[in-house]
Order: sequence, then C-alpha cells, then structure tokens
Amino acid sequence: MKRHPALVPLSRDHHHALVIAQRLRRATVETATEAARAFLSHWDAEEKLHFRLEEELLLPAYAAHGESDHPAIIRMLLDHMLIRRDAARLAGTPPLELLHDLGARLADHVRLEEHEVFPLIEATIPEPDLQVLGDRMRDAAH
Repeated sequence: MKRHPALVPLSRDHHHALVIAQRLRRATVETATEAARAFLSHWDAEEKLHFRLEEELLLPAYAAHGESDHPAIIRMLLDHMLIRRDAARLAGTPPLELLHDLGARLADHVRLEEHEVFPLIEATIPEPDLQVLGDRMRDAAH
C-alpha cells in the first residue's frame, strides 16, 4: 500500500511494532521475560515517540480538516492509552496473558492505523498541509 511521504516514517515504525507484537503473542513461560524486555526496549526507543508524534502533530493536523470524533480516531487514542497501561505493567516477569494480550492489541492497533486511520488522513488533509506535516514530524523525530 503506497503511503504519502509524510506518513512513511510512521508506517516504517509499524513494521517494527508488528515484529515485537508477534514475539509477545508467541511468548512462552521460557521466553516471557525476554519478550517483555524486547517490547520495553522498542517502547523506549521508538513507540513512545511514535505515539507522541501521532498525538501531538498528526491528529491535530487531521482535526483541522476532519471529524475529530471519527470512530477510528477515538479507537486509535484508546489503543494508545491501553498500550501505555500495559507497558507500565511489564515489570518483573509479566504473566503470559498480559504479553499475549499486549501483542494482539499492538498488532490490531497497527492494522487500524494502516487500514483506516492513515487512509482517512491522506484523504482528508490537503496535499500542501500533508507536506508541512511531514516536515514537522521529521523535525520533531530528530
């Protein structure tokens, strides 16, 4: 699926998130601690910034042109909240159910953004504003 250049870095992050999500979903008693550690490393290195860029730049840009209460946008923000909650629960040796649920939630969240939110944003924000958004996100990511 071809993405607008402004959204390509976020889509690239999604690939990494899907790899981590699969690891969480496949975690066993033997691999639980390492799967949690891998998620937390990804969380600190990429996902926190990814969420911040979406919440502080992407969604306000969308809200200037589209429905701020669109169901996909509301679900996206709810997912962010629940993923943050679950990340905070990963200390020590987390229960397998938490890892499996977090992996499923993260994978579903990526699909939501790639299949619903990003196409909605690309269809709603005018091209010049998408270009400005892309510049702002690149500047904020560095």
